[in-house]
Amino acid sequence: MTPEEALVAAERNHLPVLCSEVVAALAPQDGDLIIDGTFGAGGYSRAILAAAGCGVIGVDRDPEALTEARPWASLYGDRLRLVEGVFSELDTTPDPKEKVGGVVLDIGVSSMQLDRAGRGFSFLRDGALDMRMGSDGPSAADLVNTAEEALLGDILFQYGEERRARVLARAITSARAKSAIRTTVELSRVIEAASPAKKPGQVHPATRTFQALRIAVNDELGELARGLAAAERVLAPGGRLVVVTFHSLEDRIVKRFLKVRSERSGAGVSRHAPGPQAGPDPSFETLTRKPVEAGEAELSSNPRARSARLRAGRRTDAPALPFEARGLGLPGLALEGLA
Repeated sequence: MTPEEALVAAERNHLPVLCSEVVAALAPQDGDLIIDGTFGAGGYSRAILAAAGCGVIGVDRDPEALTEARPWASLYGDRLRLVEGVFSELDTTPDPKEKVGGVVLDIGVSSMQLDRAGRGFSFLRDGALDMRMGSDGPSAADLVNTAEEALLGDILFQYGEERRARVLARAITSARAKSAIRTTVELSRVIEAASPAKKPGQVHPATRTFQALRIAVNDELGELARGLAAAERVLAPGGRLVVVTFHSLEDRIVKRFLKVRSERSGAGVSRHAPGPQAGPDPSFETLTRKPVEAGEAELSSNPRARSARLRAGRRTDAPALPFEARGLGLPGLALEGLA
């Protein structure tokens, strides 16, 4: 396959969510350097490169994503650099002398990962219960088959917002005592057997369990918190941070981060003090008072856009503030990992 054919195939097989809105929020200019911290299939990166004579650093922890992109990435020459790594360390990817004008993050699992049974992200496809976005660390099968019942319950409740977390955790530990749970279908059947019959219009009973396990396996919420702080450190004054999230846990973290960073909080100042004392200068100006959502046209062609929310901020010339995860709305399990 030629690079041109690879590019056509990539564009045909992947429909990035809120793509035009992401580019508009980033507002790339000729000569800018943009970091796409969740490169995936490269949809945002291609749109950014088409919008201006700028450069993009595409970061992804999934080696498969970068391997598939390299054939067509060559068409962009030195305007597109691919880097394997986590976006929580995106501030280490550019040369210290380079000025970064934008950072975009698309949080969660990519369409490419969902659609491949062997990655184990979807209960709709039978495959190994893996769920790792990278190639290292414990898999979902390791977690399901070794974690204590109480911890499994906490994971399902805090990361999946699953109201029946304790019941499902008990069902999982009972099932694994008989035989190890190794595939997506095996886990899905355990969840279905322990759940009330699905009513019309309801999501599949395993939806929240799979979400919770995926978040736990990849430390997604911790990564997001650290990634926001890394973006704050690397963005030049006037640079823009654009984040697309897909569920309330993620959106709350981004919303609170931008709120905290765009206000003079005066935290710790007594209301009985003789006069108000300003806190640190804001490091961001919020650009989205409310989250941007997909319009009807996009929803009709791309149902996965239904839960997408976009928030954006513009970097001021104030110094980056110290990283502090508390107050961002992270669940207790995620805060423990950041301690």
